[in-house]
Amino acid sequence: MQYSIGVEYSLHCLVYLIDIPPDTTIGIKELSAFQGISETYLSKMFGKLTKAGIVSSIPGVKGGYKLAKPPAEISFWDVVEAVEGATPIFQCKNIKNNSYLCQDEDFEACAKATPCIIKLSMLEAEENMRNTLRNKSLSWLNDELNRVLTPKDRQKTRDFFASSNNV
Repeated sequence: MQYSIGVEYSLHCLVYLIDIPPDTTIGIKELSAFQGISETYLSKMFGKLTKAGIVSSIPGVKGGYKLAKPPAEISFWDVVEAVEGATPIFQCKNIKNNSYLCQDEDFEACAKATPCIIKLSMLEAEENMRNTLRNKSLSWLNDELNRVLTPKDRQKTRDFFASSNNV
């Protein structure tokens, strides 16, 4: 299992939208320049984030993006689901119902009537992962960045976006 780089790009960029004044936005050009990532690819990610209601897109010369709801209400899982979709990682094909033992009618009836233990285990693991990601919000990420980065570095980030044309 592997999430696309879009999840990482999105989380990194969303945290920069936390500190901007309410009446301002940050453009894709500025976000991609700051992160050193593809503007085109980031644009696609922000299209998905907009559709999911995580960010709002403001059109026009001074347009850009801002968070659509408070950072405490945007979980890592919200971002993963917006970027990757809601399809479960494990795709059970119920191969147990096609096994050699299913040639016996009684066994076949029993096999089809019981859930696949492998499927249940895999879905349980996925749910645990989703719950972990649901418990990490953009606010949590922002707090962690405040803890691990120097105040000077945090201010340099804010200054970079404040000096852009959109802020």
